[in-house]
Amino acid sequence: MPQQPPKYKTALIIWMAIYPLITGILWAFGPYLVQIPLMLRTLILTGVLVPIMVYIAIPTLQKVFKSWLRS
Repeated sequence: MPQQPPKYKTALIIWMAIYPLITGILWAFGPYLVQIPLMLRTLILTGVLVPIMVYIAIPTLQKVFKSWLRS
């Protein structure tokens, strides 16, 4: 069984993925999203961000930082 990277490294990779994604979405769609009630806005943002994080951003960053994560 492969050894898991330290939690702080995993947390940093997640932060490196989510910060630019949230910033980009809010920059591009913020003026439109502000008109939507908070609960619906959060539902939309998480509905878009979670699949991008799980299927694209995290796997890509894990490949890029593979040697650092395992060191």
